[in-house]
Amino acid sequence: MTSTDEIDPMPVRVLKRTLLVVLGPFYFLGIAFVPLICSRRKGFRGWYWRLVKRACSRLLWLLSIRTQMSDANKRDLAANTGSIIVINHRSHLDGFVLMDTVPDAKWFTFAAKKELCDAKLLSTGFNGAGLIPIDRASGSVAMDTLTQAVREMPDRRSVVLFPEGTRTKSESLGAFKAGAVVVARDTGRTILPIVIHDSDRLLPPGTFVPKSGTIRIDALPPFVCDPNATVDEDVDRLRNMMMAVFDEG
Repeated sequence: MTSTDEIDPMPVRVLKRTLLVVLGPFYFLGIAFVPLICSRRKGFRGWYWRLVKRACSRLLWLLSIRTQMSDANKRDLAANTGSIIVINHRSHLDGFVLMDTVPDAKWFTFAAKKELCDAKLLSTGFNGAGLIPIDRASGSVAMDTLTQAVREMPDRRSVVLFPEGTRTKSESLGAFKAGAVVVARDTGRTILPIVIHDSDRLLPPGTFVPKSGTIRIDALPPFVCDPNATVDEDVDRLRNMMMAVFDEG
């Protein structure tokens, strides 16, 4: 089966997407408003994070998109601690795919633009989900904020970073920024590389309606920074490690 083999028969896909158009906005707006009511409840962050994960899984199901990861990878992720997660970035589907695939036992979060975290409608939910607000106006301030946030995280939680910085349109991986390696070195964490395949085939750049199909995810062995190497050497080694898996297809 290839990535673009459709998951459901046409009548089922039409029904699912009709449900998404008609009922989806009410469902997802409801989830967005939950923090306004429940954010002070004990254990809110944990159960709200799981609620968001379930919403991502339902969205992919309604789009007839399946994610695929090996059981061994899932077991390794569930037991993982003390890491920073890095993933390649091909499509707007990537974050939803990660939320759907990574086991609940592995708690992770994302960095988000400070402007989003300050927005009245979004701030409670973003704060409740544990997102890290990053001020992109200053690169040094952003790195300091991210590093401090990672230092203060529980060992079982990881921040997710996109080392390419933005969605890549090339056939292989784009150039990597040094941020993940710098934070890993400063905090003593390992890097957990995750490679996403074929998300751009289902939602190519410039399109808004994804195709039905399968997105495969590979979790690689932990990457340990080399204190005797330069930051650039570690960045190149990390990229080569992920690119070898990505280019294999």
